[in-house]
Amino acid sequence: MFKDKVVIVTGGANGIGKCIANEFRSRGAIVYVIDKQEGEHFVGDISKKEILEAFATEVLSKHDKVNIIINNALPLMKGIDECSFEEFQYALSVGVTAPFYLVKLFMPHLAEGASIINISSSRDRMSQPQTESYTAAKGGIAALTHALAVSLSGKARVNSISPGWIDTAYTIYEGPDATQQPAGRVGNPIDIANMVLFLCSDKAGFITGENICIDGGMTKQMIYHGDWGWKLEK
Repeated sequence: MFKDKVVIVTGGANGIGKCIANEFRSRGAIVYVIDKQEGEHFVGDISKKEILEAFATEVLSKHDKVNIIINNALPLMKGIDECSFEEFQYALSVGVTAPFYLVKLFMPHLAEGASIINISSSRDRMSQPQTESYTAAKGGIAALTHALAVSLSGKARVNSISPGWIDTAYTIYEGPDATQQPAGRVGNPIDIANMVLFLCSDKAGFITGENICIDGGMTKQMIYHGDWGWKLEK
């Protein structure tokens, strides 16, 4: 299904991004990764306009068309107490501006049946204290998804995925860490990669503009102090 398809993955050197890239490679896709970490991929900071342009130029020097774009790079997480103006801007640049501009750069070269997947977070709908920069970026990319889906109607399908707790080291958790989640376990990168593969396939041809939360049911579980054994300790 993905043989010889050209796939872009931002933040693909580790974690969820690496898993997604490897799953596409294993199916015969031609995968281009951009990441800040050194390695055998395009190395660069996607908060910088010139880096995004150089990356796009390199890909398009080898291919006329791009089939799939996965915007996965991780924004900075800092809260209102410590996050500076510049740090907040950086988080939005990585989490929202870069996905927008990368899609803009590749838009004239999108292949027929192209698919774009934005990796958001369950934090786009719920929060912990002191997470404003990350949460704002993830909320932004979730909203960007349905805007792009409408603008790119007929050119590409655009969807987003909101992972919950995903352990990139594939640690097996027991006790409350696992049982607090309705699915009974902590998630793994392959849980996200499997959905990416589905959304990029012809089987998902009627799905666009959607956000799919993969969090083991955590955001669906109502929690009240003193109810069902839940206790707030502060």
